[in-house]
Amino acid sequence: MKLIFASDSFKGSLSSKRTGELLRIAALSAYGDCETVIVPIADGGEGTLDAVLYTEQGRKETIMVHDPLHRMVSASYGILSDGSALIEMAAASGLTLLSEKERNPFDASTFGTGELIRDALLRGCEKITVAIGGSATNDGGMGCMRALGMRFLDENGVELNGTGADLEKVRVIDDTHLLKEAKNATVTVMSDVTNPLCGKDGATMAFGSQKGASAETLQVLEQGMRNYRDVIKMRYDIDCDSFFGAGAAGGLGAALHVFLQAEMKSGIETMLDLVQFDSLLNDSDLIVTGEGRADEQSCHGKVMQGIGLRAKRAGIPAIGLCGSIAPGAEALKQYGITGLYATKSDDMPLSEAMDHAEELYLSAAKKMFGNIRNACFSCYTMHG
Repeated sequence: MKLIFASDSFKGSLSSKRTGELLRIAALSAYGDCETVIVPIADGGEGTLDAVLYTEQGRKETIMVHDPLHRMVSASYGILSDGSALIEMAAASGLTLLSEKERNPFDASTFGTGELIRDALLRGCEKITVAIGGSATNDGGMGCMRALGMRFLDENGVELNGTGADLEKVRVIDDTHLLKEAKNATVTVMSDVTNPLCGKDGATMAFGSQKGASAETLQVLEQGMRNYRDVIKMRYDIDCDSFFGAGAAGGLGAALHVFLQAEMKSGIETMLDLVQFDSLLNDSDLIVTGEGRADEQSCHGKVMQGIGLRAKRAGIPAIGLCGSIAPGAEALKQYGITGLYATKSDDMPLSEAMDHAEELYLSAAKKMFGNIRNACFSCYTMHG
């Protein structure tokens, strides 16, 4: 028997890798000798690089770059076995690099992410994947592109620093000095965010407050982002409110697509391709996946949906072991998730579940495998 364990992390309690280790313990307890394959999963935010390198051969390169507030910080990216690079923007421009008091998208910049990309390009990487979850920034990707040689000028021809505060000042975009290696690279953007650049669902209004913006700052940033959008449209004839993911990472998605012709792809689909997930399914009997909370959002580009569809295509049953199950989760059945289990009872306080996450997860996993052992996989139904 071959079992594949590919769960998302349970934020604040269990890493993706740890869920796999606990599932392995439970499976060996239920079945004795069986083959288990752990596939750590992330959707483009912090942890994506480590998740990919766990399964796919490659190495880390670590360099000094600028953090969101332009302080020097050590950051890593990956060079995979095929010579391509995987950049995790959270490593250089992520929210976790700042204390809560330091969060300020008005002053933050993606310059450090551009430094990671530049380093990979100068090392000869011609194919770049940029995972853009978890950003602390709302600069429209200007900082990133400045690190690659582009210039953003105000009405007096003065070059701007490329922070959120500069969005409303941009009048001219100069790409004549864009790094030649960047022009020739094949770039993919990995994100599960589908938001446009501007508007109530755009980069600023949807995500700015969690990055530290006050209500007043949000209005200034949104006005600036609209100006930036209009300058891009005038210069490149591209409407950044018209394509998938432009608003991801404070507009970095828009910059990578417009200036580097990056392809915008679903985070989970890109992740599964990077770890060659389909090839791991050969001769597999069951897939166990999961995430912290299964609900209606789980069917919109999240981990369980992506894995369920791959399982369904391969004709392999997939079970979800989640922290909790909420209304709307039953829709996962149409995406290949044939059963769901929860580690937390409905009446258990979340704080208690977080404090006892490992023991609850292991207990639920043992119950799940015990039930599955006595049932036909193909007859397995939702909620076990």
